[in-house]
Amino acid sequence: MNPSSFLSRLVLLLFLNCYVNVHCFTGTYGVNYGRIADNLPPPESVVTLLKAAKIKNIRIYDANHDVLTAFKGSGIEIIVGLPNEFLKDISVSEDRAVAWLKENVQPFLPGTSIKGIAVGNEILGGGDVELWEVLVPAVKNVYAALDQLHLSDKIEVSSPHSEGVFETTYPPSAGAFKESVLPYMRPLLQFFSQVGSPFYINAYPFLAYKSDPEHIDINYALFQKNSGIYDAKTKLHYDNMFEAMVDASYAALEKVGYGKMEVIVSETGWASKGDDNEAGASLKNAKTYNKNLKKKLQKNKGTPYRPKIKTKAYIFALFNENLKPGPTSERNFGLFKPDGSISYNIGFTGLRPSSSATTLLVSTKDILGLRSLFGCWNFLIPLTYAAWLL
Repeated sequence: MNPSSFLSRLVLLLFLNCYVNVHCFTGTYGVNYGRIADNLPPPESVVTLLKAAKIKNIRIYDANHDVLTAFKGSGIEIIVGLPNEFLKDISVSEDRAVAWLKENVQPFLPGTSIKGIAVGNEILGGGDVELWEVLVPAVKNVYAALDQLHLSDKIEVSSPHSEGVFETTYPPSAGAFKESVLPYMRPLLQFFSQVGSPFYINAYPFLAYKSDPEHIDINYALFQKNSGIYDAKTKLHYDNMFEAMVDASYAALEKVGYGKMEVIVSETGWASKGDDNEAGASLKNAKTYNKNLKKKLQKNKGTPYRPKIKTKAYIFALFNENLKPGPTSERNFGLFKPDGSISYNIGFTGLRPSSSATTLLVSTKDILGLRSLFGCWNFLIPLTYAAWLL
């Protein structure tokens, strides 16, 4: 055997041994923790909320130090977002990626369970084509920087996409990427295939239904009883749009040679309120979608086309975010209200009863301070808090 060939194979085997050990999703259910708001509870209270709800996976959209500090020792696994505005700078050199990681990731390890870096969000198919061009260099530099810091076997690199990357998704077997996206998508998928990263997609049946309520059965979008659709090519039946969207992603990947790549839903959810022209946005529908989706994910099963691969998803979002721009729906995707109470009941417990109008939302640190000051637990402290503190 050629010595150089042997060395190349050895390096490849060592490389494969490293990346297969990267796991950034426990179970099948996660939540997106967005913070575009001025009325949210402190991160310490968010940790308490997530623990009470037994949510073990979150995505954040930046590397906020207060959040990363608060999650220290929680055991909750986090994907940290590298915002779109940093991509051009990070794409220039590996050194810039190293500097970003040394400032925003490395200092919080290993106490804070950072399991992934999401490089940008919904870049390909979006309006800024300049970002399309720098995405792959940025991703490669982040991975190389992680490798340099001996973290590439612990932290996954990914980049979530919107449905805008697809030319078609119906029926699921027809799923295909847009021709305009492929020159950028192919090298990205090639690299992710090499390092073992999954394909992340933001899949929203709500947005699909809102765009065409006359032709889409609301029950099909909400996991409720309906006639569903039949895919003649695969001979598979779909009774909900969510799984159809996931399988359309698998079909698109298969067409470009990456049929074995895992698909993870990085965002999905349903708005509990919207403008008059936002069909389907209601509290009832949001509760129905998220409750049924939660049940679906907890079954630990796959989709009709990939039955052996457990479907995993991050729900958008943890809170209603009152400063998000755009239509009313954008500010009303939260499972919880800013005061920590539930937006609707799908089996989670909030930091305070939703019917209470007087309970104060305070952090663990605040309550410990009150205890020290007054020498007891029950002074001005609701029983709700006593339950989750003891």
